[in-house]
Amino acid sequence: MMMIIHWLWATLALAGLCYFLQDLFLMKKRRGLPPGPKGLPIIGSLHLLRKNPHQDLAKLAKKHGPIMYLRFGCVPEIVVSSPEAAEKNLTFGQYGPYWRNMRKLCILQLLSSHKINSFRPMRKEEVGTLVKSLKQATSDGAAVDLSGLTSSLGANMSCLMIFGQRYMDKDFDDRGFGEVIQEALHVGSTPNICDYFPLLGVLDLQGLTRRFKAQANVFHDFFDKIIDEHLECKEQKQTKDFVAIMMEIIQSGTSEFEFDPRHVKAVLCVSGLL
Repeated sequence: MMMIIHWLWATLALAGLCYFLQDLFLMKKRRGLPPGPKGLPIIGSLHLLRKNPHQDLAKLAKKHGPIMYLRFGCVPEIVVSSPEAAEKNLTFGQYGPYWRNMRKLCILQLLSSHKINSFRPMRKEEVGTLVKSLKQATSDGAAVDLSGLTSSLGANMSCLMIFGQRYMDKDFDDRGFGEVIQEALHVGSTPNICDYFPLLGVLDLQGLTRRFKAQANVFHDFFDKIIDEHLECKEQKQTKDFVAIMMEIIQSGTSEFEFDPRHVKAVLCVSGLL
C-alpha cells in the first residue's frame, strides 16, 4: 500500500513538473487564444466545475465570452458556448474522405426517402399490434404502462429496420440490454481523472478504463453475432435491413472506399445511440 502511495505522489510530482514546463513553453503562444479564467496550478479550471458542469460553463461564458480557453488539469480546451460559432465550425470544418464517404453511403443507401418508406408496412404492423394490446388490456380492465409500451414499440421498430428482427434482452447479454446500457451511460458520464492528467492513465485509478473496455466487448460480441447471422442467412427478404445492405456492399466489392465489418459496427453503434 505504501509503495502505491509513493508511486502516486511521484506521478503527481512529475505531472506538476510537466505542467510547469508546459506553462513556460506555451506562455507566449497563449496570446492568440480566446479569453478565459487563468486557473490554478496543476488542476487548472477544474475547481470551477461542480455538480452541473454545463451550468457552470454557461456562467463562465457570460463573463469571458462564447468562446473560452480553459485548462482542465494538464489538458488545454477550447469551449464553445455559442450555437452560431458551433454551427460555423461544423459547417466549415475540415472533413476527411472517410467521413464524406460514410455520409454518402448513409444518405444514399440507408436513409433515403425510398428506403425509409419501404419500412412503412412494418411500422403499420407494429403500431397495429400495440393498438390490439391496448384494446385487450382495456377489455380486461388491466393497468397499462403506456411509456413502457411506446418505448418497446420504438425499440422493436429500430431493431427491425437495422437488424431485420427483434432481439430480446437475453440475446444481448446475461444482464439484459437495459442494464448494460445503464452501466455504459454511467461509466461514460463519470469524470475520469486520466482525461485531465494523461500520465495517470496507466494506473486506471478509478477502474473506468477497465469497465469501459468490458462494456465495449459486450457490444462487439453482439454486433459480431448480428453480422454472422446475416452472412449465414440465405433468405432473400423483400425489404432489406440496414445490416443486410451493408453486408451486400462488402461482399460485392462495389464500395468506393475501404468498407469492412469494422465500419458496419461503427454504423450500428451510432444507430444504437440515436
